[in-house]
Parts: sequence; C-alpha cells; structure tokens
Amino acid sequence: MPDFLEISQVDSFDLRAILEEAIAIKAKRRLLSSRGALDPELPMQNHVAALIFEKPSTRTRMSFDVAVRQLGGQSILLSGADIHLGAGSETVSDTARVISRYADIAMIRTFKPESLKEFAAAADIPLINGLTDQSHPCQVMADIMTFEEFRGPIEGRHVVWMGVGSNVCHSFIEAAAQFKFKLTFSGPDQFAPAASVLRYGGSNVSLESNPMMAVKDADLIVTDVWKSMHDAAVSDAALRDVLLPYQVNENLMAASQKDTLFMHCLPAHREEEVTSSVLDGKKSVVFDEAENRLHVQKAILKWCLRP
Repeated sequence: MPDFLEISQVDSFDLRAILEEAIAIKAKRRLLSSRGALDPELPMQNHVAALIFEKPSTRTRMSFDVAVRQLGGQSILLSGADIHLGAGSETVSDTARVISRYADIAMIRTFKPESLKEFAAAADIPLINGLTDQSHPCQVMADIMTFEEFRGPIEGRHVVWMGVGSNVCHSFIEAAAQFKFKLTFSGPDQFAPAASVLRYGGSNVSLESNPMMAVKDADLIVTDVWKSMHDAAVSDAALRDVLLPYQVNENLMAASQKDTLFMHCLPAHREEEVTSSVLDGKKSVVFDEAENRLHVQKAILKWCLRP
C-alpha cells in the first residue's frame, strides 16, 4: 500500500484518479440526507487512522478526522505533547514502528520534512503528508479540484503564486509539472521558492517580479500568509515593507482577467497578504477550497488503503 508524501512522488495517472474519486465522493455526499452521513460502502470499516499533529491545525485536523469517520473508520488524534516524536526520549523511527503495530494508516503534520521521511521509512503502514515546512500536497490537490469545478481542466491554464514561496507554493510547483499547467511566482527574490523545487517544475514555472505583469493573463491567483508559524524571528514590519507590493487587492485582481479565481489555503491575515474585499469577493473560492480538503483526503485515504 503506497504513501502519499509529495505530489512529485505520485504518478500523474494516480493523481488524476484521486481527483476523479474526490469528485465522485463529493457528488455522492450531496445525495446523502445529512452532512455528517457515512459513506454507504464504509471503505475504512475496522480501520484505525493515527492523525499526528506537531503543528496546530483547523482544516487539516477537521477534514482528516471527519473523513476517517465518514469512511467508517476510527481516528486517534495525537499532538506533539501526546507522543515522543523525536523529542529526545524516542526517535521518529521508533515512534513510527510502534504506531504501525496499532494503526492501519497514519497522517502526520510536522515541521521538518526529515521527520516525514524518517517516519515513512520506518513505518509499515501507509503515511500521508498533512504538511511540513517544505510542502503541503493535500492542500494543492484540493485547490486543483476546486479550480476544475469552476473553470474546467487545469492543464494548459496559468496559475500565479503571489508573495512568499511557502510550502504550499512548493507543492503547487510540483503540481504544475504533473498536471501540465503554467505557474508564475511573483514575489521578492529573498522569498522565492527553493531552487530544487523550481528545477523540478522546469519549463512549467517562471518568475516575474512585477506583480501586475504576472497576473495579466492569470486563470488563478493564489497567495499564503507572509509569516508562517515557524518564522517567528522575522519582523512583521520588515515583511510588510517588502511584501506590500504583492498584496492581493482589488487593483491586482482588476489587472487580471474577468474570470480569474482567487485562492488561499487559510487562515488568512486580512489586510496583509490579501484584502477582505478580495477574500470575500465574487472571485474568491476559498471556502469551497477548504471544503474540498475533506473530499480529496477521503480519496487519498482510499488510494493509500487500496488492496
């Protein structure tokens, strides 16, 4: 049974199959009588999922917990305070081996990508990357699903990432190569995506320092917070001075096409990386995007546990 660790590590055929399954799951859910109704097939019946959170979470925690329950399984939520995940008293590898004896599948939301890799190497159950400082593949799968719901196939379309080359941006670059769309990063040089990820994106990815030029033919504009939870040492004032030209506001959206969509993985810092008028505006699909985390993650769970 496979892991779901990075978009670049999953075959493009399987990525497309996951999205198609997520769309089918969402359509089926709309036919059920209750928002909390169980999947009639109960594909995770008698399965236990260990959901490990070193980082705080709203959407990842809710969506994975609800996904497991609605698929008929049971989830165990574990925070960094609950277990000895590389905390000195026990290695990540040892923790992975122990959890493998109890659970059928695990999801980890952690800081270091090395912790994800070490856990996956030692575990003998499937592992899903719920987020690291380097990547956020589940989020980007939900973003692609959302785009295609509103605008059709993403292949050949133009996505513009605005501001900081975050973990979500890294996964978007990997997705550009896998799903064959163009991605432009627009932001200060010091906040550009990691060079290794840019190399993977290849000709699908470009850099444009002028934000107005970057968005002129964009089908989708995406941004993220300027300061992640692991960037405490960076001054808020210094960030604002450098990044304000890359704020997604009404002027920036107006410089793009009439049907350009806006996305943000949330939580958003309103009036920083995005204005409330854009976040709550007609082009914003951020709450559809958040809902689709549930459907995509159900599909990923099913893919990881398939015989």
